[in-house]
Amino acid sequence: MGGHRLLVTGPSGAGSTTLGRALATRWAVPHADVDDYLWLPSDPPYTHKRPVEERLALMRALFVPREAWVLSGTLRGWGDPVIAEADAVVFLTIDPDTRMGRLMARERVRYGDTIERGGSHEAAHHDFMQWARGYESGDTPGRQAKDERWLAGLDCPVLRQDSSRPLEELVAAVTGWLDAHPAAGPRTA
Repeated sequence: MGGHRLLVTGPSGAGSTTLGRALATRWAVPHADVDDYLWLPSDPPYTHKRPVEERLALMRALFVPREAWVLSGTLRGWGDPVIAEADAVVFLTIDPDTRMGRLMARERVRYGDTIERGGSHEAAHHDFMQWARGYESGDTPGRQAKDERWLAGLDCPVLRQDSSRPLEELVAAVTGWLDAHPAAGPRTA
């Protein structure tokens, strides 16, 4: 039996992990998030990156060799060997205000009042939100422009989706596109 090897990506807060998990569940294939390989365990989390060679070695050992998978997150700038194994990429976009609202809600669920003024995660939260806010127009050139150049250079098919749509619609759109798009797999044993 064959299956897809799919990367679901987009700016932080666009919903790549949510969509990735939903697709993996529907197809009964493994799902992983890039953050699981990118970051070393720490408190607060997401403060110390694993060296690129270690990330790639872990991904090759634990995830990439599988027949089918869904990976969510960004590999731009370091994950080309993993992208070479993907059949297709889904790139999510969303209105910046909606995206930032999702991120704030997620931060509140994860960290509670520790992100508030004087809280133990206040500084990390502030830094993260500033970084996330800069996606569309931040660093020169912005990360959005870097993503566009990266997507244009990929050898596999790319499907763009507005992630403000209901999750069920996104799953149906991706599944239908993959079924109708011969260049996107599925792989056969």
